[in-house]
Amino acid sequence: MRTTVRRSALAAAGLLALASLTACANDAAGTASAGSGGDGKGTKVKIMVGGLDKVIYLPAMLTQRLGYFDAEGLAVELLSEPAGVQAETALVSGQVQGAVGFYDHTLDLQVKGKEVESVVQFSHAPGEVEVLSTKAADDISSPKDFKGRKLGVTGLGSSTDFLTKYLAVKNGVNVSEFTPVAVGAGPTFISALQKGAIDGGMTTDPTVATVLDKGVGKILLDMRTPAGSEAALGGPYPSSSLYMQTDWVNSHKDTVQKLANAFVKTLQWMSTHSATEIADKMPADYSQGNKVLYASAIKSTLPMFTDDGVMPKNGPETVEKVLKAFNPTIKNADVDLDRTYTTEFVQKATG
Repeated sequence: MRTTVRRSALAAAGLLALASLTACANDAAGTASAGSGGDGKGTKVKIMVGGLDKVIYLPAMLTQRLGYFDAEGLAVELLSEPAGVQAETALVSGQVQGAVGFYDHTLDLQVKGKEVESVVQFSHAPGEVEVLSTKAADDISSPKDFKGRKLGVTGLGSSTDFLTKYLAVKNGVNVSEFTPVAVGAGPTFISALQKGAIDGGMTTDPTVATVLDKGVGKILLDMRTPAGSEAALGGPYPSSSLYMQTDWVNSHKDTVQKLANAFVKTLQWMSTHSATEIADKMPADYSQGNKVLYASAIKSTLPMFTDDGVMPKNGPETVEKVLKAFNPTIKNADVDLDRTYTTEFVQKATG
């Protein structure tokens, strides 16, 4: 755990790789912006979210809606991309100062020569659900049946991709024996499920709630709770988080502390309010016309969130185990977990 300023240097190979990543990030320039504070007074910060309307990333928008960014003197602009891997790209290319996405990207980036760390850990479970199409449900009883199947993920190289590969390998299926299909989330995921473009896939609420409500799919594995994470992955799995480039954190400590203060207030607020009360604070279009179903989706996912922003004990080790199971780059690398997160700011926020 890093609690003091440390030097960070991007490896030469990582610097060279930024050119291609920047080209990819330019495509994100036109992404949806939900930042009421981006043009306001205060310290300006841009944060890319791997899907603003996903319940697993709910603290980002909720913090803004509760006014906690403004209270800290921050003018935060929230941007949205459909997958966490695209949020990662925007961060390392310098398009944004922070990313709200899965913690596992910090390990993946470290072995690629980029120093990135989680500064606020929103969760201790993935919040992900493996759903099956009604047509395929009778033939797939566990991940051991993934062989020969087309499985939906938000994006190739995303955390849903990582977790799907781990579940396959853990159950004796090589990553070359099934086909990951990038289908995003929400309507695109549901359409792919209905049309048979995928046999199943990994997604989050509110997509899960809609799939079940429409009767187009069934749940195979539910990792929205710590117990579900333990059963599927063997331990707590820190997922959604605010992560940032380490050198930026070290040179903007006051701003990072304000961000941590705001997010921790939100996590504490969430722990003392109902799913319906949380839903009432969110933008109206997030419920897609069904407020009751949206509140139900939030209720199902709430157990994944921490109430203090602190990295769960043994969480980084679980993530490393998962990634090493299928990712040859990480499998053969010496990952320094202490450099992938810090509790410095959340400890001060709760202290």
